[in-house]
Amino acid sequence: MDFIEWSRDLIRPDGGPPRWFSPAECGLSRDVEAPPLLFFLPGIDGVGFGLIRHHQRLGKIFDVWCLHIPVMDRTPFEDLVEYVERTVKSEKSCLPKKPIYLVGESLGACIALAVAARNPDVDFVLVLANPATSFYNSHLQSLSAFLDVVPEPLHVTIPYFLSFITGNSMRMSLSNVDDKLSLQQAIAALPSSFSQMLPCLTFLADILPKESLFWKLTMLRVASSFANSRLHAVKAQTLILAGGRDQLLPSREEAERLCNALPNCRIRHFQDSGHNLLLEGGIDLVTAIKACNYYRHSRLKDYVSDYLLPTPHEFQKAVEPYRWVDLVASPVMLSTLKNGKVVKGLEGVPSEGPTVFVGYHMLLGLDLGHLVSRLLTDKNIHLRGIAHPFMFERDSEVIMLDPSSFDGMRLVGAVPVSPANFYKLLSRKSTVLLYPGGAREAIHKKGEEYKLFWPEQSEFVRMASRFGATIIPFAVVGEDDLLEVVVDIDDYKNIPFYNILHERINREAVSLRKDTTGEIGNQALYLPVMMPKFPGRLYFLFGRPIETKGRRQELRERDKAQELYLHVKAEVENCISYLKEKREKDPYRNIIPRLAYQVTHGFDAEIPTFDEL
Repeated sequence: MDFIEWSRDLIRPDGGPPRWFSPAECGLSRDVEAPPLLFFLPGIDGVGFGLIRHHQRLGKIFDVWCLHIPVMDRTPFEDLVEYVERTVKSEKSCLPKKPIYLVGESLGACIALAVAARNPDVDFVLVLANPATSFYNSHLQSLSAFLDVVPEPLHVTIPYFLSFITGNSMRMSLSNVDDKLSLQQAIAALPSSFSQMLPCLTFLADILPKESLFWKLTMLRVASSFANSRLHAVKAQTLILAGGRDQLLPSREEAERLCNALPNCRIRHFQDSGHNLLLEGGIDLVTAIKACNYYRHSRLKDYVSDYLLPTPHEFQKAVEPYRWVDLVASPVMLSTLKNGKVVKGLEGVPSEGPTVFVGYHMLLGLDLGHLVSRLLTDKNIHLRGIAHPFMFERDSEVIMLDPSSFDGMRLVGAVPVSPANFYKLLSRKSTVLLYPGGAREAIHKKGEEYKLFWPEQSEFVRMASRFGATIIPFAVVGEDDLLEVVVDIDDYKNIPFYNILHERINREAVSLRKDTTGEIGNQALYLPVMMPKFPGRLYFLFGRPIETKGRRQELRERDKAQELYLHVKAEVENCISYLKEKREKDPYRNIIPRLAYQVTHGFDAEIPTFDEL
């Protein structure tokens, strides 16, 4: 309805050509200086208000321009491409080092692909919502045959009619009804749902009169052919947003096809969304761009300077997959004061950076959600994790069942492991999470719980001392009370043809510590098969803070740096031993007594643990 109200003045016939406008609410406030340009290219409606739900957030980090194509305009597709192209080149000359974002919906996605194909040297980032490149495989191709026999303005109901004959009109109508209603209530609510559609259909008749709809369908046919014939020339970063319930285009299948055709393309599926997914609730365009690490200010992504803090909602969504650990394992947090006393809570953890948390990498990072959320809520510490490159590669998403599996980690600030990223984080006084054992610890073999696989030589001490960072050794115990590895990499190697999949998964991983000998050089990635156990409990212990401030000259000597490195490693091992010993005295280690305690004291009550620290 907002889209309709905002568009009424804009669609009045004025005989003018296509033009650009910038929504007023996009310029109310900016979170970044000199933001990159974002051009929105609309679908067949041509209005240009398709991002109305996203204007305020986009305006904080982009300079937003929207293309408006008047209702009676008859500019051919190629002329529209040239018009967008001229604007892009003009603005690019003013900001030569900035990327240009093209957000295209349906028809607009074809324009974006065409512009990117014709200008391979321009640094584009394409965001395509339900692209109309699938026109020839859609119901829209046969729509013109119905237009001849349907009087105006009833022609705008044809897409709904087509949906009905394919069996999806009921689902489309129910999308406007509260999901919490019973079936009987939902059916009773359908008349009001249809009545709410009437203003939309009336408005649709205003922006797509029969003659214009004929013209737009013809343009779609040309646009689809034009864009598809030039896909080979598109080298730009591309993000495809695909609605799982698009009734007009086979968007899900088309997203997969385009991803295979474009070398730098990623997909985000929205299973419950329809054709106009950018107007639907529950979809945030800024979040999608950030989660893919597609927001940047220069040609090369800087994971530190280009990073945008997550909103509270983004943060909650990022840690949501780990909530089951909190519910099942009731984690205990302990920390160590400077005098060596162990206390409950995070009192011993310094709040000011630069700080480096160095610890044992629990199986599959089961502890990460609680670790990140507790440090933020209790100490206002935003933890920036040093992560495996696999989490950031496009090729890794292609082989994942869910391409968005690592979006949460990227949103909360994980960066690919590299000396440059570590340096930049410390220079900004960030709090860094570092696991020297890396993937070898996180996906360890059977019987290797709590075994450290650290490099023999120091990798982080001298860098930390350069910025006077505080090192916090820590450990987490409890994975052996939750899961047991029953099939590991050695077992997988006995499976015929597994080596083919193994090689594909680890194509990027082999570059990590490739010159290191021993187990730490064996950073092969795989998914172990695990058996759940009767739930125990997780225990965190943050060791005594180790100061490096004022020791830069001393720790430049390799022997001194190595001595401190071994001390940090020994502290992590001591934390593991301490927790393994103390948990034996915890009367609430098992889930049964914990549940009994919550029944009597309330499910929000903090569950006690061992008394003697």
